[in-house]
Amino acid sequence: KSQKKKKKKDRRRPEFAISRRIADSSRSRRRITFKFNDDGEAPPIESSIAGAMGKDNEATAMVVDGSKTNDSDQINPRYSINVLQLLKSAQMQHGLRHGDYTRYRRYCSARLRRLYKSLKFTHGRGKYTRRAITEATVTEVRFLHVVLYCAERAWSHAMEKRQLPDGPNARQRIYLIGRLRKAVKWANQFSRLCAVKGDSRTSLEAEAYASYMNGTLLFEQDRNWDTALKNFLSARAVYEELGKYGDLENQVLCRERLEELEPSIRYCRHKIGESNLKTSDLLQIGEVEGPALDLFKAKLEAAMAEARSQQAASLTEFQWLGHKYPIPNAKTRVAILKAQELEKDLHGQDANALPAEKKLAVFDKIFTAYHEARGYIRSDLTSAGNAERVKDDLSGLHDAVTAVLGLRTTERDRLLVTIAKSKLAKRRDDKNEKVTKPEELVRLYDLLLENTLALSELVSSRKERTAEEVAFAEECERRRLAFRAERCFFLAKSYSIAGKRAEAYALFSHAQSLAEKALKNYQDLNEKDEVMMKELKGLYSECRSSSCIEHALGIMEEEKVPENLSTRVSALSLSGTTNLLQKFLVQNLDAYESALADPNVKPAQHPRIEAFPPPFQSIARNPIIRDLAYEYIDFPSLETRMKKKGLISRWWGK
Repeated sequence: KSQKKKKKKDRRRPEFAISRRIADSSRSRRRITFKFNDDGEAPPIESSIAGAMGKDNEATAMVVDGSKTNDSDQINPRYSINVLQLLKSAQMQHGLRHGDYTRYRRYCSARLRRLYKSLKFTHGRGKYTRRAITEATVTEVRFLHVVLYCAERAWSHAMEKRQLPDGPNARQRIYLIGRLRKAVKWANQFSRLCAVKGDSRTSLEAEAYASYMNGTLLFEQDRNWDTALKNFLSARAVYEELGKYGDLENQVLCRERLEELEPSIRYCRHKIGESNLKTSDLLQIGEVEGPALDLFKAKLEAAMAEARSQQAASLTEFQWLGHKYPIPNAKTRVAILKAQELEKDLHGQDANALPAEKKLAVFDKIFTAYHEARGYIRSDLTSAGNAERVKDDLSGLHDAVTAVLGLRTTERDRLLVTIAKSKLAKRRDDKNEKVTKPEELVRLYDLLLENTLALSELVSSRKERTAEEVAFAEECERRRLAFRAERCFFLAKSYSIAGKRAEAYALFSHAQSLAEKALKNYQDLNEKDEVMMKELKGLYSECRSSSCIEHALGIMEEEKVPENLSTRVSALSLSGTTNLLQKFLVQNLDAYESALADPNVKPAQHPRIEAFPPPFQSIARNPIIRDLAYEYIDFPSLETRMKKKGLISRWWGK
């Protein structure tokens, strides 16, 4: 019994099962080698059998080959990693959605620590002992993850140094390139290991990843642009092929990676001289978002800053309304030059093709550049000392930059007004879509009036004004009158929506008179503004038609007042049954029906929780009694019982 139990235990042990599988495989090999030679011919002992059963032998050979491949796969298993999907999910979940490379680097370090501990692949307890990952070491897929996250950690550390506020200095740049070299080393090792241990798709993705890392290193070093281009093209070719297969998520990820690689490829070709890209084209390339483009954007911004600093040497004066102000500070020149380059995108030939969102983004960059210039001018004013002439020039330059900033702010507000007007005419088809109200347009026109008034006061405050300054002040007054008419019109719209007919009619009439005055002012000019005149003509016609409509609606509502009043009075009842069809929550507790109003239903409904004010109820009162016999009753005299006053009491008043 003990021997039988021991045999059963041995059979349950994994070593016994493995040895049994090896024995079975060896027996099958013996049978296979007995049937066929290496040349595919039957041995002489079984020549007759082979000649008689040729077809059966061919089928058996196919089975034998299949068993050989299965055995080799069991001995050398192939691992599968969706590299792009793994990296994208990790990057988006741990900081790179917002460009936080520090957080992503810390995540990679924590992930590596967990992998080392779970694989029991630590590097010594007290003293560090380096343990290399080779082909023999990779016994499961997590070893490949270790190499991949090592490359990601080095790359994210380099990108973290690239995103420093003032840019990396010489020492930090050396460290940055060192981290990129480390990332390239780990990426190449990952590609080699996946070529041996991974399946075909994994090896292709690893090769594309290594090509991208090599191209990134050369891109940062500003050399070997042809080699960098070859690496980027190799990565693009792999992702183009991988994007044709797999599920929809994989295709989307490959397409996004291709869009991220395209700007780097075009920039490399531009540096080699194979393409004729302009500065505006490079700026449009840099508008694409993605973690793979952060290095390209930093490189592009550095190149643009260097070009601006070279051009700023020729920008010695700032012209505004006939005045020329010297620019002594180089940083002020660079900031003003940056703003002027961005203004060309708004006022150039392709300005109408730009969507409103991109225009707003360009306006934000312009405001940032002019604010930087104002800050540099103020610091120069502080350090000017007692030099009155220098102070006067800097004050004039500050006022000129402030005036240009006010003009661009007015243009941005007018763009916002255009967007709000387009939304005002739309109906609410989607519940989540926000529809503009007239009150929002009134607020925008308030901002326009404030900015225009500030510009007019800034120009009018000078003692000696040129003809250009006088013309600019007059233009500001004309624009203020037009903005007042627009504001009054939309204010009347808000009163009309609220049902206040008299106020809306008065405001529409006032807006009509303001629009007529503003239109007359623009018609008297020699150089007429056709765009503004067209807007004022449309506003005048809308004010006239709206005032007529409000007048008619007011008369109709006035005539319906007695009828509505009589209807409501006739519906009054002391019993409180004014509306029997409308049941309130207390009266309808047995039915599962909402008593709250639905805000999306037109016309608006009121909540049906309880009737308020409460209805009248009849109550009992005391009867009214009128005693008619009271006036005919003779009551007895009480003078005998009253106390008589004596002489002493009369004296003392008692």
